[in-house]
Amino acid sequence: MRRTWWIYLIAILGLVAVAAPFLWMLLGSFKTQGELLRVPPTWLPEAPTTQNYDDLFAKANFPRYFLNSTVVALAVTAGNLIFCSMVGYALAKLHFRGRTALFVLVLGTLMVPGVVTFVPLFVLVTNAGLANTYPGLILPFLVSPFGVFLMRQFFQGLPDDLMDAGRVDGSSELGIFARIMLPLTRPALATLGILTFLGSWNNFLWPLVVAQTEEKYTLPVALALYSTGQNAQNFGLLMAGAVVVVVPVLVIFLAFQRHVTKGIAITGIK
Repeated sequence: MRRTWWIYLIAILGLVAVAAPFLWMLLGSFKTQGELLRVPPTWLPEAPTTQNYDDLFAKANFPRYFLNSTVVALAVTAGNLIFCSMVGYALAKLHFRGRTALFVLVLGTLMVPGVVTFVPLFVLVTNAGLANTYPGLILPFLVSPFGVFLMRQFFQGLPDDLMDAGRVDGSSELGIFARIMLPLTRPALATLGILTFLGSWNNFLWPLVVAQTEEKYTLPVALALYSTGQNAQNFGLLMAGAVVVVVPVLVIFLAFQRHVTKGIAITGIK
């Protein structure tokens, strides 16, 4: 125990370094503008107030931005759970010509930076008339190479005897997938769902380009644009907006982090 005290000390220091900015942001969202500008700064609010949150939801149309982020994140997550599991199952359990080449292609797309395909994807979405629409924000991310790879690795670890038993009972391939194999992939589905939701919720660059009116802004875009101009010096309002963006993500991750750990451990991804 005496030999490992320094490990705990490093872990505690790392925890403080990571958590301190979030705690400062949370406490700052309950301070007045004058207290936030005070030197030396105060840690705890001397006169806690919810005025920043009142102004945020009354003046900045943040309920609309919150709804946009929720719709986009849930739709993208649902699409990845459905389509990535189907493609992963096909690549892992079904035998067809070109299966290996298709899987290599999926792995190849994991190595392509997103910025390389950003402009062509934007041109495609614009030509299809989907700019400044929910489909334009959702469709390009309904399937991810990482999700296909994750589900494929998980399905490969399931025994083929389960499929053979389903065929003997007269189940179709779709029935085997939906009623026998898919329920066994809950850890992988939970992992994919959480990671996809977090990525979609925090996505900034694509909504910034595609959402061309305030009615389609998501929370990260709205907060970034609201931090410029006359609102740039309203630090309390900006901190309140950052809390609205971050807290739902933290709550979801903390509630389901054990599924992430279990799914990654089972699939062998380090």
